[in-house]
Amino acid sequence: MGINLQKGQRVDLTKGNANLTRIKVGLGWDPVGQEKSGGFFGKLFSSGSEGGSGRDIDCDASVLMLQNDKVLAGDDVVYFGKLTSKCGSVQHSGDNLTGDGDGDDEVIAIDLSSVPTQYNKLVFIVNIYDAAARNQHFGMIKNAYIRVYDDKTGNELIRYNLTDNYSNLTTLVCGEIYRHNNDWKFAAVGSGTNDIKLGDVVGRYQ
Repeated sequence: MGINLQKGQRVDLTKGNANLTRIKVGLGWDPVGQEKSGGFFGKLFSSGSEGGSGRDIDCDASVLMLQNDKVLAGDDVVYFGKLTSKCGSVQHSGDNLTGDGDGDDEVIAIDLSSVPTQYNKLVFIVNIYDAAARNQHFGMIKNAYIRVYDDKTGNELIRYNLTDNYSNLTTLVCGEIYRHNNDWKFAAVGSGTNDIKLGDVVGRYQ
C-alpha cells in the first residue's frame, strides 16, 4: 500500500530506497454527472448542467523541469507537443483524446537517476484546453488525483486526492518531485489558477 497524502504534505521517495530510480506519475479524475471508473487526462464529458454546453473537456498534462525553481528554456517543458525532455529522463505517454477506460490515461515516466543535476524540481500541471471559449473549469470534475508508482514493480508509492473546490479554475498544479540533498521527495500541492494557456503557467516560473 502506498502513502495517502493531504494537501501540503511532503514525503521521501528515494531515501532508504536507493533502488528506486524509474517511476511513473499518473493523474486522474471523473467527470461530474457521469458514471466513469478510473480515467483522466483526455476528453472529459460534462453533464450539460455544469456549463460548457455538454462539450468535451480536453485536459492536458505537462511537466515543468525547473532549475533553481525556474523554467529557463522551452526545452524544459514536457507536454503533448513535446513528449520527451531534451535529456531523455522525462517521457510523456501522449495526449489522450477520449479519457476512456480504467486507470491512468496519460502517464509521465521519469528516470530519476538520469535527471541532470541542474534540475532541482519537476512540477506536474494539468490545464483545460480552450477553457475560456468553452466556458469550462475544474469544478466540472471530481475524484481528481495524482499518484506515483514504481515502474519496475507497478507498486503504488504515493497517492494524493485533490479534494479542494476548483470551480472556475482552469489550471491545476497537482504535485512536485524535488531534490533534497541527494534524495528525491514528493510534495502534494493541489493549487489552482485561472491561467488559460500552458505558456501562462510557465510564465509563473520564470
